[in-house]
Amino acid sequence: MRKLASIIIVGALLLLVGGGLFLATWKIPVPATEVEYTIPNDRFSR
Repeated sequence: MRKLASIIIVGALLLLVGGGLFLATWKIPVPATEVEYTIPNDRFSR
């Protein structure tokens, strides 16, 4: 039982480290369109 638990923990750690490395090295494409919002002055408190 202890061996199974350690295998599961090591597998979960490998998945977390692998996922972190994937996200750190992934070249996410920039959005192709420019987004511009006009925020009314009423939304800002003075």
